[in-house]
Amino acid sequence: MRIMGLDVGDKTIGIALSDPLGWTAQPLKVLRRTSLQQDLAELARLCQEQEVEKIVVGLPRNMNGTYGPRAQLVMEFKENLEKVLGLPVETWDERLSTLAAERTLLAADVSRARRKQVVDKLAAVVILQGYLDRQRN
Repeated sequence: MRIMGLDVGDKTIGIALSDPLGWTAQPLKVLRRTSLQQDLAELARLCQEQEVEKIVVGLPRNMNGTYGPRAQLVMEFKENLEKVLGLPVETWDERLSTLAAERTLLAADVSRARRKQVVDKLAAVVILQGYLDRQRN
């Protein structure tokens, strides 16, 4: 079962994809957001092309575990995604996923300009890999 992981932001959506066995997450792309309809259409196209059966969306939580306004926006996006794609969509706690992605890129000595280009899809990998690891245990 192939699973897609999403790191939903205001300007971009980082996209990761699992291998067919659901063991590892790999970065796919960063989608520059335009409109909700176009974003959903592109995600639907990718899901069909990649034979995705489930989507995991990173849900931003505050450090104390509560949900803020950003989490509400992501939940609304999740609901729209479910309606349009007809696939199961789950959420995954994404606290510190972008920070983990940035630290990985810094450790790899990736330039600042390159980090900016790939941090969102690497954050999607962190989200999806956390979900996959939890499903195996």
